[in-house]
Amino acid sequence: MQHPVITPAVENAPVAFTQDQIGWTPWLAPLAEDQLTDRHWAGLVEASRAKSPYFMLLVRDPDVLEARTKTDKDIFYNVEDGLPRAERELAATAASRENGCIFCASVHSRFASHFSKRSEDVQRLLDEGVNVDLGERWNAIIAASVVLTQTPPAFDTTHVDRLKAAGLSTEEISDVIHGAAFFNWANRLMLSIGEPLPAG
Repeated sequence: MQHPVITPAVENAPVAFTQDQIGWTPWLAPLAEDQLTDRHWAGLVEASRAKSPYFMLLVRDPDVLEARTKTDKDIFYNVEDGLPRAERELAATAASRENGCIFCASVHSRFASHFSKRSEDVQRLLDEGVNVDLGERWNAIIAASVVLTQTPPAFDTTHVDRLKAAGLSTEEISDVIHGAAFFNWANRLMLSIGEPLPAG
């Protein structure tokens, strides 16, 4: 089945990394809400996601979307043990910054700022890039996240050792790896099917 292609003329599209809330538009037509079957609704996991063009495009394959969403929620919301939420979001922000995904970086930088109360440091990561000095614990998380996004990945035991030396437990290191690796994939997906929109 062929899907109609949308070719938006995005004027004033964001070109700089920001913590501001911005939009996103797909290059392929998402499903309309009245096209959703029970399987589509289950694939969305949360009914509120039907308002998002991103999820309404991905729900064309509800099985994959459901698995993707449950993985995402477990990585970022299952914080009873392991890495604090702020640093999970930092890993996603660093991966997004390295990959050039302005939309994802905006979302996860806001969460990193909210949970860490270090909004100026998070903004420095966006402005100055992944080599910014934000203290060794955050530096180690950022460095590990960046090498996990590279092609081919450059992550090795030196990054694990650096994370350990910065005070991270084995469970916390696992969370850094999962957050960065997931967002490496998520960035590349989002960058290949649409583009950011101006705020408002």
